Amino acid sequence: MRLLVLLSRVPFPLEKGDKLRAYHLVSRLAERHEVFLFCLSDSATDPAHIDHLKRFCSQIQVVRIPRWRILLKLLTAVFTRLPFQVAYFHHRHAQRLVDRAIAEFQPDHVLCQLVRTTEYVRHRYGLPKTLDYMDTLSKGMERRTETAPFYLRPVFRMETRRLIRYENLMFDQFDHSVIISAQDRDYIYHPLRSRMAVVPNGVDMEHFTPQGERPRYDLLFTGNMNYPPNIDSVLYLVNKVLPIIRRNRPATSLLISGVDPSPSVRALASNDPLITVTGWVKDIRSSYAAARIFVAPMQIGTGLQNKLLEAMAMRVPCITSALANNAVGAPPGKAILIGEQPEEYAALIMQLLESPDAREQLAEEGYRFVHQHFDWDRSARELEQLLTGTPAPPAALPLRPTPF
Repeated sequence: MRLLVLLSRVPFPLEKGDKLRAYHLVSRLAERHEVFLFCLSDSATDPAHIDHLKRFCSQIQVVRIPRWRILLKLLTAVFTRLPFQVAYFHHRHAQRLVDRAIAEFQPDHVLCQLVRTTEYVRHRYGLPKTLDYMDTLSKGMERRTETAPFYLRPVFRMETRRLIRYENLMFDQFDHSVIISAQDRDYIYHPLRSRMAVVPNGVDMEHFTPQGERPRYDLLFTGNMNYPPNIDSVLYLVNKVLPIIRRNRPATSLLISGVDPSPSVRALASNDPLITVTGWVKDIRSSYAAARIFVAPMQIGTGLQNKLLEAMAMRVPCITSALANNAVGAPPGKAILIGEQPEEYAALIMQLLESPDAREQLAEEGYRFVHQHFDWDRSARELEQLLTGTPAPPAALPLRPTPF
């Protein structure tokens, strides 16, 4: 099969969730199919990253979208019904290049990741196409509205309405729809949403393995630290949960690790010597190995939290919210601990900090759960079956390029 994949970002390096999902699924599909990877980018791309992707993609094209074009498109989008997230990525010069790629490559199927890319092929009615919603952007925007500054709430409400309409429209215009979890599928408003295929993320089990290092920090939070749900989560942890813990354990330390920390996140380290903000790290495994407990009190956002899967794969005991665990599906109280109010999070954290045996038991159960339920090869086979209409062979796959 000749497969054209449209992405809103270059899927390498793997510092963001959509990149991680695209990289692992596409690299596996490319082992049995010819893949043309078409990526949009609002910044310069390192040639080494393109060279890495060329190891498994037959063709790659990256279209740079200048910031002035993005600003102009967003201004004109005010007078349309197009979601701003879609308008941000859709431009006429990129459309011409997508049209040329389709004409020259003659794909048998088109795979779009996120509704941000669908405008490029939505009117190609004779071309089989699949949309990987990944998560439900409209629900994420709706949740962000609740905590946004008052002057942004009208804009966020408008974007929520536009996204709901657009997500439903794309459901009808694509042959197949894929989403990351049953929870996110249920957030889609389309009456036929039950037809969507749930294809979860996996974990690179060969990469994320226990390191056997001695932890230097009590608590850890990782992620894209310029992403609003992650910022909200870590501010909640520092401002509402950590003060309760420090009444009994004044020296409790926290490591915040991840790309592009916002000014509000950087300020946390400036105001507290026991909080460390690393920014981007070359190997995120070093952050997981450095902490006794992983805490992700996610209050907003959608999708499946890869950070939880990676932490559990490295035998780090995890505490999170019911919102985050609904997508993961780990047994509460056995493979993961669930908090709701700050006092509850604090009690769970202190319970684990005071009991190495409890930490070890929770870590072991989390490790088993992830190994049993999250596998990139299985997810890629499920997606391949949808794209081709035939079951993918379960045989062992050839070695693929390591992303690290």
